[in-house]
Amino acid sequence: MRLRKPCLLLLLFTCLFAAQPGQSQQLIAQTGIADGPAAPATEVAQTTMVREFSSPSGSSSDETALPRFEASTGMDALAGSEPQPRQKPAQELIVEGLMSYGNYRIFASGYDEKLFTAGVEYDRHSWGYFLKAQVDYVAEFLPFILLDKPLHTDIYGNPVPKKDKNIREYVPGIGISPIGFRLQWRSKKAIKPYMEAKGGMIGFTKKVPSTEATYENFSLQSAAGVQVKMTDRWGLRLGLFSDFHFSNDFIVPVDPGLDVMNANLGVSYHF
Repeated sequence: MRLRKPCLLLLLFTCLFAAQPGQSQQLIAQTGIADGPAAPATEVAQTTMVREFSSPSGSSSDETALPRFEASTGMDALAGSEPQPRQKPAQELIVEGLMSYGNYRIFASGYDEKLFTAGVEYDRHSWGYFLKAQVDYVAEFLPFILLDKPLHTDIYGNPVPKKDKNIREYVPGIGISPIGFRLQWRSKKAIKPYMEAKGGMIGFTKKVPSTEATYENFSLQSAAGVQVKMTDRWGLRLGLFSDFHFSNDFIVPVDPGLDVMNANLGVSYHF
């Protein structure tokens, strides 16, 4: 009886020590990690992942069983991508002519004079959209300008009452308007309403509209109309409500000016 209790304790300790090597062998068989220095946690995790994704037969070299991980760097993505070509803005050339049919009295008081022009206008879609309209940069060159005016005028360019109004003269000139803009609605449709304004200078072969004026004058144009698409390249301009103003802005003591109402017609080429 006295030896039973120590024998039971000895038998219990023997069982515990015998179970520990067996568990270690089982852990080694599962993880593949032998006794020795402790492996880093990353190696244990990698070993576990390999065993989890291995085939049932235990072969970890089967490419169909293991997931394929492909890392791509930013340089690889840049090398594989092709640069997108820069899209050219819409551009247009308009061969145009202007014919006046009366006088406004908006910025100047001159009357009974007419203006005829011919030239080229350049439009470029440069400024996005405003009020649902395409906003274009506009520049114009007028190699031909002809002013039809009474021969006898006062210092403000108005006909002299006592003189014959039918005696007239024609004064040629040239003009350029490097600053302007155009608002064009329905730019992808066949009928495109537009409004535009442009400013510059014009010069004549003599002082107009009176002998007290100057050879050079500042110009300001405003117009409204429609452009009609004929083909993908060609179209027509119909500007029926326009104003062409010029004056010298008091470069000299007298500033006679003129505002003519006109129609602006032209043929446009889109490229």
